[in-house]
Amino acid sequence: MTVLDPHAHVVSVTDAAKSGLPKLLRDAENGADVIVERHGRAVAAVVSMRHLEEIQRLETDLRETALLLSRAATDTGHRTGLDEVLSALGLDRAELEAELDDDLAAGCG
Repeated sequence: MTVLDPHAHVVSVTDAAKSGLPKLLRDAENGADVIVERHGRAVAAVVSMRHLEEIQRLETDLRETALLLSRAATDTGHRTGLDEVLSALGLDRAELEAELDDDLAAGCG
């Protein structure tokens, strides 16, 4: 499914109001994208829930792809271990584990 149907039905706000909401919804349910224009400029679209979900899925895929490409382009290969981070923060793994054990025993975890 394409994001924007090149054969979408275009109606003016006036015509949309005349035909009524039930017709716009029926058209969308039947798979037609309806573009509503005001003064020749698209201001709204009525699409089926299936089409909206597909658009949202594609948006998520695009966002994840952009993140992946960004990470691939900037990855130096350097990795920082947990112990190195803890040390830089002045923390000790044994103390943190003991604190976590105490929290779990107290029902806080």
